[in-house]
Amino acid sequence: MSITDKKVDDIAHLARLEFDTHGREVIKADLDKIIDFCDKLKEVNTEGVEPLIYMSDEQNVLREDKVVKQFSKEDALKNAPLSDSDYIKVPKVINKK
Repeated sequence: MSITDKKVDDIAHLARLEFDTHGREVIKADLDKIIDFCDKLKEVNTEGVEPLIYMSDEQNVLREDKVVKQFSKEDALKNAPLSDSDYIKVPKVINKK
């Protein structure tokens, strides 16, 4: 597979990136190297090799999840810039069309 300017433009659009002419050539070269590396990986014989699920044998040490009342509703509402009896008011972030 070869990387064309159109493919770089499509990827840049999806990633919301912009490249000048020099930047596009640098990205094309890097993507070509990545694809060449992936093609090299296809040459490796993986018959009988189990897939790796975890990178290490370490286990996360998690604390027990306990419900603890940290502060009252009234105290929480005192710290809110705007509140309405039982709720914290926030600015509208979604506009319906």
